[in-house]
Amino acid sequence: MSGDGEEELPAFVALHGAALRASRVPARYWESLCRKLRGEVFDAGDYFGIMQVEEMEEEEEEADEEMEEQWKKKPNPGNEPCFKVIVTNENGLQASSPNSIFLIDHAWTYRVEHAHQQLLHVPGLLHRMANLMGIDFHGEIPDEGSIEQVLQEMWKYNQTYQLSQGTAEEKVPVWYIMDEFGSRIQHSDQPSFATAPLFYMPQQIAYTLLWPLRDLETGDEVTRDYAHGETDRLIRKCVLLPWVPTEVLDINCFTPEPSDEHYQAILTENKEKLPIAIKPSVYAEDKVFKVFTDVQQVLNNLTHPRFVFTDNEGEADILYNFSHFKDYRKLSEERPQVMLNQFPCENLLTVKDCLASVSRRAGGPDGPRWLPRTFNLQTELPQFISYFQQRERRGEDNHWICKPWNLARSLDTHITNSLNNIIRHRESSPKVVCKYIENPVLFHREDVGMVKFDIRYVVLLRSIKPLKLYVYDVFWLRFSNRAFSLDDLHDYEKHFTVMNYAPGVILKQVHCEEFIPLFEKQYPEYPWTTVQADIFKAFAELFQVASAKPAPLGICDYPSSRAIYAIDLMLKWDASRDGKRIMQPQILEVNFNPDCDRACKYHPTFFNDVFSTLFLDELDNCRVTCIV
Repeated sequence: MSGDGEEELPAFVALHGAALRASRVPARYWESLCRKLRGEVFDAGDYFGIMQVEEMEEEEEEADEEMEEQWKKKPNPGNEPCFKVIVTNENGLQASSPNSIFLIDHAWTYRVEHAHQQLLHVPGLLHRMANLMGIDFHGEIPDEGSIEQVLQEMWKYNQTYQLSQGTAEEKVPVWYIMDEFGSRIQHSDQPSFATAPLFYMPQQIAYTLLWPLRDLETGDEVTRDYAHGETDRLIRKCVLLPWVPTEVLDINCFTPEPSDEHYQAILTENKEKLPIAIKPSVYAEDKVFKVFTDVQQVLNNLTHPRFVFTDNEGEADILYNFSHFKDYRKLSEERPQVMLNQFPCENLLTVKDCLASVSRRAGGPDGPRWLPRTFNLQTELPQFISYFQQRERRGEDNHWICKPWNLARSLDTHITNSLNNIIRHRESSPKVVCKYIENPVLFHREDVGMVKFDIRYVVLLRSIKPLKLYVYDVFWLRFSNRAFSLDDLHDYEKHFTVMNYAPGVILKQVHCEEFIPLFEKQYPEYPWTTVQADIFKAFAELFQVASAKPAPLGICDYPSSRAIYAIDLMLKWDASRDGKRIMQPQILEVNFNPDCDRACKYHPTFFNDVFSTLFLDELDNCRVTCIV
């Protein structure tokens, strides 16, 4: 590289150096890579070729059982025929050569929720994917059967990356399938090459980089490690399962609570500093509290005479922050009398993997009845696969929902009955997988039929010791827009209820006072008071187990803390111990600092009631009920 190229390299490194270092791309290749990206040089064809491997003849298989075993182990994405990539350049390939880095184009880049629509509507896409995956498709018009086959098979080909900046929607993982050359590169535990995605900023396009890990001769195979970075033998076996089917039924699927060190590590990672012990403050009965807040809904709706707003954080009696507070130690040492709207370690409730671990304290090998069976894909993958395979063997329903630990609004959340799909989702971002509720209690919508619905309650946590928990007397409902059935898993409006963030989608609203008589008419044997009592019992149990252990193993007992959370739940059909059909609450998630827009719109005194309950201990004329 000369002239302009020499000037461009520092700019290239400034933009892409961090990504290249993270992917461990040797610096000797960077100059050549810069040139190839700028000129869109795809020269892999000068060095490599794709070779089709014929099926073994029957007599050969009989003659060499060992070879047959090796053949069975050879992971080949898709169906027959089998392909592999070999070095064809007569001089071989030297790892030390600065030119030995190659660009692989991407045949298809998408987000999972758009995959079905794209296969249906993008001209030629289904045809190309079917050919690449060895799926028989000769039609001109996409058909559901072929689309479904591609959606199943694609998890053997998918790779993923995530944008580090942008909105929550823009940070949802992107999946891609390499072109025919990249997709033919087979797996090896001792790979000859490494690959990594790179998002090339000037063109706003992603490529896969391919570079050798050792010198290769003509005829040597190009392989990569499909479980790159995994060193544990069992985890590697689990991660490679989409290509090397195996059973892990011998693994105990019981998931014990994580160690104390696990919770300590979470505290450290969150950079949260626990408070020192303080005595509860006593305030004059007529005191007017100064509130410092950046929550617009509070600023617009809190009108109670005993609260006034201040722009000076230093003089505030109450800090009501939208974002997470971190340094409780400093606050407890310098201003112990200042109250705030969060508890130390409350992420044990509001982050989905922690919610599952602390809830297990409420009993049973499968956890409490009010929480869907949940596995952390980062730390409990073998147990999950064992549980999935055992259910499959027993012929039980195996629909699951994959959720990121800490995104809301159903972002990057997927329903599937494909084990390969779930295993591969582990690569994109930290996720839990929860048993999908296959038998939900449905609600009859006259315009649609029997649909899924979920319920949101706002709970107010006044203190940990003693545990004081209140629930706001109004609850909120969200409905699916299409009749429920256990198919069309890509159909958002059939399987999800969060419609208020989707543009152009109908948002069905029913007030709780209107809902209760309609519900009781549809289910006369299930009075709402009984259903709600079971819901409140589940809430009480959750907060009891979440506060039963000292921080960081439980929510911290800090006398100046108060908090408001929104709990989303569904009802499912279950059987009681005496065999009676019951509606069992299923807690889906606990939300920190929830959006209270609807609450304020329909109940103007909402924040007056919240502040009166949490900060004044005055419940008269407040629409709240004490549940603990």
